[in-house]
Amino acid sequence: MGSPSVLHVDLDAFFVAMEVLRRPELAGKPVVVGFTGPRGVVSTASYEARAFGVHSALPMARARRLCPQATCLPVDFPYYAEASERFHAILRDYTPACERAGTDEAYLDVAGCERLFGDGEAIARAIRARVRAEIGIAASAGVAANKLVAKVASDAAKPDGLCVVPAGGEAAFLAPLPVRDLPMVGPRLEARLAELGLRAIGEVAAWPAAALRARFGRMGEELRERALGRFDAPVLTERAAARSVSRETTFGEDEPGRSRLRAVLRAQAEQVARDLARDGRAARTVVLKLRFPPFQTLTRSHTPARQVALADDIFAAGADLFERLWREEGRRPVRLIGVGVANLMPRARQLRLGETLEADRLAETVGSLRDRFGDGAVRRAAEMTAEGR
Repeated sequence: MGSPSVLHVDLDAFFVAMEVLRRPELAGKPVVVGFTGPRGVVSTASYEARAFGVHSALPMARARRLCPQATCLPVDFPYYAEASERFHAILRDYTPACERAGTDEAYLDVAGCERLFGDGEAIARAIRARVRAEIGIAASAGVAANKLVAKVASDAAKPDGLCVVPAGGEAAFLAPLPVRDLPMVGPRLEARLAELGLRAIGEVAAWPAAALRARFGRMGEELRERALGRFDAPVLTERAAARSVSRETTFGEDEPGRSRLRAVLRAQAEQVARDLARDGRAARTVVLKLRFPPFQTLTRSHTPARQVALADDIFAAGADLFERLWREEGRRPVRLIGVGVANLMPRARQLRLGETLEADRLAETVGSLRDRFGDGAVRRAAEMTAEGR
């Protein structure tokens, strides 16, 4: 088998690392970055703070009790965003097949880049060196044959490390790791697997497929495939993304609030509708994406009876998918939310009985104002409320 060519690169404790960069005296000390109000939660904790049990989404008050000597700092999104863009620009220097997975992480497919930059391991080393030299912080990387194993490998490499899983060695690499290290396994699924005596990924891989299917349905089949290191989702390139339109938001802190999540979803639906309008297109399918900590990403889709183009219709379908999926997951805090449309086609909307074009005209007016004066020129009440304005 050839050299593995899929990379997952992740900035270590990104927000904390950026704070230490401008306050070097904090290096090696427990540091917590988060929202410091009475209901604030931890966004990122240094590894020194994590040793005391502090982690993301933990209430700040609880973090202070666990680690009273920690330095607690407020989130500074503009400062982090600039470094994030520099990070992603470095990645794109090595391949156009670069899929952003958040402000601080991405997947790359470097197959075909060997003559220019070397194999996957050499490229990962070069990227880590450039991040250190050009931004001043550490990045960990995993190199494997697919995205799932590369993600687990980069987690295993932390902090400031590199883990390469040879092609064909995926199952052996995963086998001794706890099931919770496998993307898609959250606390509830971990507990259900423990009831069967399955605590290591290799134990799940060795369990009879029929038994997993009987216990967990289709999810059991997918779970076993992942435990064996089998995962065929490609790294999404810009060309592939052109077959769909989507927007997603990664929260600096895991977001627990329903009203806030729905407000973000509404704003995303507006942006997707604007992109469709610019290209004169509509869609047949609405897709919702939710990511729960640490890295459980779930998607759901719905194909209405008629094509979708307006923000109200995209939001209605997306919100319905959100409510059902979020309820299924116990309304846990969300790390990322996104909505998109697929199966694009030329726009040719047929009016329903009694429907007028007022909604279309309103959407065009709002879109025109935002194009001229920016997204903040016109906002819905839900968005304003979510920001506390």
